[in-house]
Amino acid sequence: MRKIWGIKKNTLKLILEVSKESYPKEFAGLLRAEKGVITEVMLLPGTLSGSSSAIFQLHMRPIDFTVVGSVHSHPSNSFSPSGPDLHLFEKFGHTHIITCAPYDYDSWCAYDFYGSKIEIEVVD
Repeated sequence: MRKIWGIKKNTLKLILEVSKESYPKEFAGLLRAEKGVITEVMLLPGTLSGSSSAIFQLHMRPIDFTVVGSVHSHPSNSFSPSGPDLHLFEKFGHTHIITCAPYDYDSWCAYDFYGSKIEIEVVD
């Protein structure tokens, strides 16, 4: 079994709502997990959000072994990772989520370290 197999429904709801509220800029955060389930989103100080990218200041992240990857939104209707997304995936974490317009329960996707799609179950 993969390290991360689920995401709390309330956490996913928060991610989708913040993504929608941030539109047309990208939203970005880090994912925290407990016992294989993503439970929280952590915001990093100094994260820059624009209409075509969000830039993390990864040197600002705390030493926290519950952080498993990243989440960010695309202002388009595609949740496919870009070249810079894949570069981030390779350098940091093993589980990443991208959301896209219209930011509903069907407009997100999870990826692994290599940028391959992975299934994550939504749990209560």
